[in-house]
Amino acid sequence: MPNLASGVVACSAGSGLVTSLARPGGNVTGLSMQSTELVTKRCEFLREILPDLRRMAVMGNAGYPAALLEMREVEAAARTLGLEIDIAELRRAEDISPAFDAFKSRVQALYVCADALVNANNVRINILAAGARLPTMYATRVFVEAGGLMAYGPNNTDLFRRAGDYVDKILRGAKPADLPVEQPTKFDLVISLTTAKAIGLTIPESFLLRADEVIE
Repeated sequence: MPNLASGVVACSAGSGLVTSLARPGGNVTGLSMQSTELVTKRCEFLREILPDLRRMAVMGNAGYPAALLEMREVEAAARTLGLEIDIAELRRAEDISPAFDAFKSRVQALYVCADALVNANNVRINILAAGARLPTMYATRVFVEAGGLMAYGPNNTDLFRRAGDYVDKILRGAKPADLPVEQPTKFDLVISLTTAKAIGLTIPESFLLRADEVIE
């Protein structure tokens, strides 16, 4: 039976897990989360709900290569959009509070890059962000459910369903190296009105109408 331990993952060429999306090589293939490709769009969404946005922060685990890559993309996107940027590099949970102390009086929004460290501390991050009245941007809705303001990224339910197709192919004898990494086709923009009200932010009605889900 094929070894699924070396099979299906969420990956990107920039992560080093695959040689390229079209030709993964090795024992890994799967579905791209487009973490870096969607960075500019997320930054644009932040500026859309914050017309006076001039300075933002990006937070992520400096010890996780994918998060570090995304942070660098946020930095580049912010500068392209004419925004100043503060970078908060985390390496352990104890770094979170000092990071907020360093930038909360300087920035107007926070972009958070997900990884295991951030996932384990997402409620804490959202509480600190709410206390600082900082709108937050994430890649997936689970962080909005935990108190974040907004998320934009691939629809995870659709990705999980499509991952099952990979499993089926591998079980039938296909090699991961021969299965191109596929791009997501469904994306969700999720906004929490509860969080917006808590931080004193009014979301334009026209923006809410474009959201795939509004949490109240």
